[in-house]
Amino acid sequence: MIFFKGCPLRCDWCSNPESQSFDYSLMYDRKLCKNFEDCVKYDTGYLTSVDNGIIIDWDSVSHPERLANVCLSKAITVSGEEKSLSEIMKEVEKDSLFFQQSGGGVTFSGGEPLAQGTELEKLLNELNAQNIDVAIETTLHVSWAQIQRCLGKTGTFLVDLKHTDSDKFKKYTGGNSDLVLTNLKKLVARNENITIRVPIIPEFNHTFQEMKEIIDLTSSLKTIREIHFLPFHNLGSAKYEMLGMKYKYNVKQHLDPAEMQEYVAYAESVGLTAKIGG
Repeated sequence: MIFFKGCPLRCDWCSNPESQSFDYSLMYDRKLCKNFEDCVKYDTGYLTSVDNGIIIDWDSVSHPERLANVCLSKAITVSGEEKSLSEIMKEVEKDSLFFQQSGGGVTFSGGEPLAQGTELEKLLNELNAQNIDVAIETTLHVSWAQIQRCLGKTGTFLVDLKHTDSDKFKKYTGGNSDLVLTNLKKLVARNENITIRVPIIPEFNHTFQEMKEIIDLTSSLKTIREIHFLPFHNLGSAKYEMLGMKYKYNVKQHLDPAEMQEYVAYAESVGLTAKIGG
């Protein structure tokens, strides 16, 4: 799996907030801080030493990548690294024997892979040249041109379909659901291989009526026959403090798979193959 940094959406429940920015992200875990002060001595201008650790002026953070290997206790880390096409391919080729034996391939995840620049298409071309199958996890919240360049080079699009209500989608993700649905229908019209993945989020879409609307829409798209329900968890909430961000989705509920059985049953009743988990 290849994880790309950067996403156009800001879902309130995002479990990987370090993947939202297209730039490097500074992370500080106060629990690991030993007050060695190596980071402060590095003179970034946005770190201040205090008795129980450091204070970060998050609004002033710049060039966090310079601190990637400064902290001996790993209280400060940097999310993100630049990799050339050849470096990525060298990592992929380590698993080439596995791909040959299993018939598997590479999954692009994120962030939003389709929001990447021209190097994404070059990587797809390299993987195709070596007959390595590619799946792309995507929100489809990008321009059609960003999707179109991947057509014919992607084995499966794993599409997040979060909601059908435009107002609710906008409120909780900051995005435009019409863009997602328009792109999805264009993919279907081109007979692309698509699996729908629905994050089940309490207070957002975790009702039978809302899920029925998502399932009915999926069922109406005749080339799509598979849907996955992904249970909400808040395991990534601690990362927000480490990034100097506020976690907006203070829902304590972890979903039991049993709570989604009625969604699976309904999806199967309208002719879809359904499962819980991705």
